[in-house]
Amino acid sequence: MRFLRCLLSAAALSCAAANVAAASPMLDDFEYPYPVKRFAFTSQQQPLSMAYMDVAPEGQPNGRTVVAMHGKNFCAATWESAIRALAKAGYRVIAPDQIGFCKSSKPQAYQFGLHQLAANTNALLKSLGIDKAIIMGHSMGGMLAFRYTLMYPEATEALVTVNPLGLEDWKAEGVPVTTVDELYAGEQKTTAQSIKAYQLDTYYAGVWKPEYDRWVDMQASMYQGEGKQAVAWDQALTSDMVFMQPVVYELPEIKVPTLMLIGALDNTAIGKNRATDAVKKRIGNYKELAPKIAAQIPGASLVMFPDLGHSPQVSAPDRFNDALIAGLAKALPPK
Repeated sequence: MRFLRCLLSAAALSCAAANVAAASPMLDDFEYPYPVKRFAFTSQQQPLSMAYMDVAPEGQPNGRTVVAMHGKNFCAATWESAIRALAKAGYRVIAPDQIGFCKSSKPQAYQFGLHQLAANTNALLKSLGIDKAIIMGHSMGGMLAFRYTLMYPEATEALVTVNPLGLEDWKAEGVPVTTVDELYAGEQKTTAQSIKAYQLDTYYAGVWKPEYDRWVDMQASMYQGEGKQAVAWDQALTSDMVFMQPVVYELPEIKVPTLMLIGALDNTAIGKNRATDAVKKRIGNYKELAPKIAAQIPGASLVMFPDLGHSPQVSAPDRFNDALIAGLAKALPPK
């Protein structure tokens, strides 16, 4: 992995000083910004372990909890800057790694569903005595946050989505379906170079910064060494989940205060690589999708970052955190 990291680093950086994760499907040597705890539970007749961070508020607590849901190519650690800002603003933050991802169990016989991941997360919160929370999700986690809010409206104080997937139905838009076996074959070709190329185009709108290398290494390390097949398999299963379980048709049913934080240069669309050129041009246009969807969710607030891509919380953390804290203060009355 050090060699791969060096290939990705800017020429001026010293690879000898790079803190690189070892090859591990469980991210054993990738340090998270806060202590990692574990929630042991049984799901689909098998014991599972969900890793999560539970970060206490700093200073005066405001009595609210934010649950931060990561995206498909991300982990709970990616919320590092946002967690710090929320804690400083008085929020407790719970940031789990979903089952199948990062430091959590990677079952090989599991019926992945957005509803299942939402139920797992709800079980975690109940185990912690949290009856109501602000649900925040990015990318796939944003799609999951939509599903969670629809399933547990009474347990959702507010909803925050950051460049969520699920703003359109890709199959209905003309993206061909594919099999899990084909998805698995594609996942096995994943390299640090392919990860960086995708992130450069989609997450960061063609502008790379040296600090992004850490997140490339985080993702790439799970595809290396013993256990990499388990990672690739669960990634294939969850790609199928996201593609086959659209939420866009139900979003007008959301009744809680909703804040959408959107990098307008995002072009993410699951399955776009197997679509025709005409379909590719039509889908994944967040500049148009976000206002359209925000108008369908009663009372939703929309903040657009016109110069950012799929990961505004990583590429411009100060601007993102200011918008997040201000948006929550506006959406929710003081306790």
